[in-house]
Amino acid sequence: MARAVLNQADISRALTRISHEILESNRGSSNLVILGIPTRGVYLARRIAETIARIESHVDAPPAGALDVTMYRDDLTRTRTRTPQPTELPPGGIDGKTVVLVDDVLYSGRTIRAAFDALSDLGRARAVRLAVLVDRGHREFPIRADFVGKNLPSSARERVNVRLHEIDGDDAVTIDEGEE
Repeated sequence: MARAVLNQADISRALTRISHEILESNRGSSNLVILGIPTRGVYLARRIAETIARIESHVDAPPAGALDVTMYRDDLTRTRTRTPQPTELPPGGIDGKTVVLVDDVLYSGRTIRAAFDALSDLGRARAVRLAVLVDRGHREFPIRADFVGKNLPSSARERVNVRLHEIDGDDAVTIDEGEE
């Protein structure tokens, strides 16, 4: 049975807070690129870019894109993989920019490690930051998010499910008991 953790309003508040934190950390939106990790990270990245544009109404939204890390994963033979999706970099690429990687859930850190490898093939960012909607712990790599919507301590056998309106028809984060 799934237990609700975040509803639509909670997610919206978390993304607004993350957007403000990104702006504060970057001292504005100049030289900022927001890249979402498919699938849900892409939609979260777009929402963050739109929120930043609303906050910084005198400038355009920072460019948002997608960074597919599927073929950079080190666990392809052990886990179910999804079909690779296109990487979409904004015009001008990432060279010299502050790149904010966006993902829905930070768990082992393997996806983000793969994202670092993918980024290095695409250019040389000035800095890379990480924004996640949910950090559930259980790291296998020394990776920490710079911007977190919700810290959600969980057991390894629990499953965190993120639902987004663009894909699932509603916004919610739930956690359910699974098998380890």
